[in-house]
Amino acid sequence: MAVRKTLSMAAIQISRIMRPDDANIAGNVHGGTILKMIEEAGGIISTRHCNSKSGERCFAALARVERTDFVSPMSIGEVAHVSAEITYTSKHSVEVQVNVMAENILTGAKKLTNRATLWYVALSLKNVDKILEVPPITAFSAQVLGDCKQYERKEQEEEGKKRYEAQKLERLETKHKVDNVILPIVNPEPHTVGYSQSSLIHLVGPSDCTPHGFAHGGVTMKAMDEVAGIVAARHCKTNIVTASVDAINFHRKIKKGSVLTVSGRLTFTSNKSMEIEVFVDVDPFVDDTQGRYRAASAFFTFVSLNKEAKPLPVPQVVLKSEEEKKRFEEGKGRYLQSKAKRQTEMNSLTQ
Repeated sequence: MAVRKTLSMAAIQISRIMRPDDANIAGNVHGGTILKMIEEAGGIISTRHCNSKSGERCFAALARVERTDFVSPMSIGEVAHVSAEITYTSKHSVEVQVNVMAENILTGAKKLTNRATLWYVALSLKNVDKILEVPPITAFSAQVLGDCKQYERKEQEEEGKKRYEAQKLERLETKHKVDNVILPIVNPEPHTVGYSQSSLIHLVGPSDCTPHGFAHGGVTMKAMDEVAGIVAARHCKTNIVTASVDAINFHRKIKKGSVLTVSGRLTFTSNKSMEIEVFVDVDPFVDDTQGRYRAASAFFTFVSLNKEAKPLPVPQVVLKSEEEKKRFEEGKGRYLQSKAKRQTEMNSLTQ
C-alpha cells in the first residue's frame, strides 16, 4: 500500500492492488473492503491534522460516515486509488472527503467507484474519554511548509458549517434508537423479515485495532457490510452487491478484547433494491464493569444481479407485525428521498 502526500499536506492518496482475497462471491471487490480503505485514508489524514499543533497528542476517532454510493464495481486486479482531503473543521471535529478510483493497469483506464464524507473527533492519548480541540483548517500545514490550507471561497466555510450542524443533529436522533434489538424468530416463512435476518459474532483482536487499542472504524464497517450482504442473499437467493450505505453513526468506541454482535434485518424492498438495518452491539469481554452497549448503526442498500451483472427483480418482503410495517414505511420514505435526490443531480448535470 502506498501513501502519496501532496504539497500542502492537506490531502493524501492511498493506493493498493485488489487481490483475490478482497473478492466477494461474484468475483468483484467486497464492498466492506472498499469501506475499510476509505476509513484508513480518513483516519490517517485526520490524525495527522489533529496533531499538527503543539500540545497534547491525540488520535482521530471515526464518529460518522455520511451516505456512500457505490457508483460502479471494482474488479480484482485493478488498483484502488483512495484520495482523502480535509474540507472542514469545527471546534472538536474534522470533515474528510474521500474519492475512490479504480485503475485498470493493463489499459490505464480509470473510473470513479465511490465518494464518501467522514467525520472524526480528536481523543487524547492520555485519556481516551477526553475530546480535544481541533486545529482550524487554515493552520493545517503552517508548521510544515508555511503553506496554509485555506478555504478557496468564503462560502465553503459556511457550507461546511451547515453540513456539520446537520450531521450533529442526525447523530443525536440516532441515539434515541439504541434500544432497538433484533430477536430470533422460530420457523419463519420465506421472504419474511425473520427468515433473512442474520447475526455475526466477532472477538476484537489486535489486528482489528489501532495502535491505541480500539477497533478501526473500517473493520466495524466491513463486518456490517458482510451481515447486510448475508441478509440480502438469504432474501433473494441470488448474487447481490452493495449499492449504497446511509449514514453510519458510531456511538461509542470499541476496545480490544470486546465481543461484537453485528445484527441485520430487512426493512424495505422496492422492485430492484433492498434496505437492511444493521446494529453493532458490544460486550466488553475483558472489562466486566461495563455492560453491553450499542456501538454503531446504519442502513445498507443492496441490489440483486444475474450472471451477466444485470439487475433482477427483488422478492417483496412479507410483513407480519405493525412494527415491521412501520419500519417498511420509514424505509420507503428514505428510498423515495434518495431517488428524488439522484434525479435532481442528474437534471443538474444535463442542464
